[in-house]
Amino acid sequence: METRVIEVEVPGRNEETYREVADMLRRGDIVAIPTETVYGLGADAFNAEAVAKVFEAKERPSFDPLICHLPNAASLSDIADVPPELQGLVNRLAETFWPGPMTLVLPRKSCVPDIVTSGLPTVACRVTQHESMRKIAKALGHPIAAPSANRFGHISPTTAQAVMKELGGRIPLIVDAGACSEGLESTILQPCIDEKGKPAVHLLREGPVTREKLRGLCRVLHKKSSTSPAAHPVNAPGQLPSHYAPTKPLILHNPRAPFTPTPGIVYGLISYQGNSPLAQQNCWAHTESLSPGSGRLAEAAVRLFAVMRAMDEREDVQVIVAEELPETGLGNAMMDRLCRAAARRG
Repeated sequence: METRVIEVEVPGRNEETYREVADMLRRGDIVAIPTETVYGLGADAFNAEAVAKVFEAKERPSFDPLICHLPNAASLSDIADVPPELQGLVNRLAETFWPGPMTLVLPRKSCVPDIVTSGLPTVACRVTQHESMRKIAKALGHPIAAPSANRFGHISPTTAQAVMKELGGRIPLIVDAGACSEGLESTILQPCIDEKGKPAVHLLREGPVTREKLRGLCRVLHKKSSTSPAAHPVNAPGQLPSHYAPTKPLILHNPRAPFTPTPGIVYGLISYQGNSPLAQQNCWAHTESLSPGSGRLAEAAVRLFAVMRAMDEREDVQVIVAEELPETGLGNAMMDRLCRAAARRG
């Protein structure tokens, strides 16, 4: 299969392109479409056979559910039944963070095929900031089921070029709108009632909508990370303990502690700012910095997957060492991705 690329340019001037892509999805094709976080591999969420093509192209296990992308918050009722006791909280979250990098896990309606939800009674719903995904969903008239546009478990793509490296020859079309602005997958929340009988959210996946931003709206319930599969039942996308991983082994290391290399192994370092004691050691064949000199978590978040991919593609590096990041704000989300990448080690 030849993979075609369509470039979209000035926002608001791509309606004909979006209608063309929607027609492809309506026919049962799958298409890579950008969001503000990463590129997604989309299918008509109401077409089970088309969604199956997404799993096939990504080599994704069928027990890992997909996110449904909606054109607007008003479309949420098309696929989700929000319990009355949670409606107020859901409305506040949607008004505050949609369009944006937040996914809500809610009770599903029967119109959503089992393959989209992996048979779960819930569906993951999102309204992205990115015009391309929203307007294609509007033109299609259905939600778009779209996980990240990469082979399963690999580094999520933040450019059309990265999608081509991952899925070129496996999918018919990539919509190229340039680099993603956020760089980390969406925060995943499951609204619930806490032990005091008040609305709260379970934080299922860290992302750009941070705990600090959420705490102004509601109580945040969060379980400690674990690499044990038994501790991570899959009830939402991105919950597997080993995920977002380069093909090379990745080791997490405290930047204040010295690193002792194993003789005969060639190491590359992913550094936060590039000026830590760890980065000053002379054992690295190559060093990449997430936020050179400035130490801005937002800049590091945008660059994380691109830097991981660049390090993974270097022929002069056998093992990647990544500095642990400050676990605050976006640092929590980046550490979540790095821990899952490191879980593949061995």
